[in-house]
Amino acid sequence: MAEQEADAPHSHEEPHPTVREDAHALATGKPEDVVPVVVARRWPVVSAIVAVLLVLLLGGLLLLRQGAAPFEIDTEWMDEIIAHRSPVWEAPSLVMNTLGGGWIAIILVPVLAIAALLVFRRRWAALYLALALAVSAGVVQILKNVVGRTRPPDMLVTSDYGSFPSGHTANAATLTVVFGLVFWRLWVWLAGVAYTILMLLSRTYLGAHWLTDTLGGMVLGAGLAILIWAPFALRLRRERDGDHRPIWIRSRETTGSH
Repeated sequence: MAEQEADAPHSHEEPHPTVREDAHALATGKPEDVVPVVVARRWPVVSAIVAVLLVLLLGGLLLLRQGAAPFEIDTEWMDEIIAHRSPVWEAPSLVMNTLGGGWIAIILVPVLAIAALLVFRRRWAALYLALALAVSAGVVQILKNVVGRTRPPDMLVTSDYGSFPSGHTANAATLTVVFGLVFWRLWVWLAGVAYTILMLLSRTYLGAHWLTDTLGGMVLGAGLAILIWAPFALRLRRERDGDHRPIWIRSRETTGSH
């Protein structure tokens, strides 16, 4: 009977590979504080792969069309936009144009965001953000040059070569997913989604992109952000439960050791 009881623990199945110790247990080192944490990555990653493949498929369809010509939905949407243009909508669209491109989007926002994350002891989040933005921007530029889609004729702003996909919208979607996964707060997701939709609308309003350019950029940016999140998922989950006081304040572990 004793032998059976001794062998009993070995009969249990191994935990799921995504189950790890809770961050609090790792900090205290007490086995009784170990709480299983599940970081489900399979379906988010599968969904992200499908999303990226759909964007690549759309790019392939554009290559098959002479001059990557717009679809009917693109021309109909643009006709409606042009018919309803007004100074009331032009001003906020130009603000979004400035926020989502140029040195502000490429340098200022990433540097400030990464610095803030490092100050509040989120080094993995800072690395994740830097990689996600770099990969998203790189893939967008590759697709722009490969597809070579002509921008709409009635542009109100000056933009670089290639209309598909929208770099502004891809960047907005990447930021939304990164901050949503890092902070995991409903208001962060809602604010990010609203920002991305406003960016999508502003890009078509200004005539800088066709509708499918912005939809492709949004899906691409979100998909790439999730794919890059997967290797960092567990570290980000542990970091979320950690000490986020500014770096000039001693950590809890240091304070507790005295």
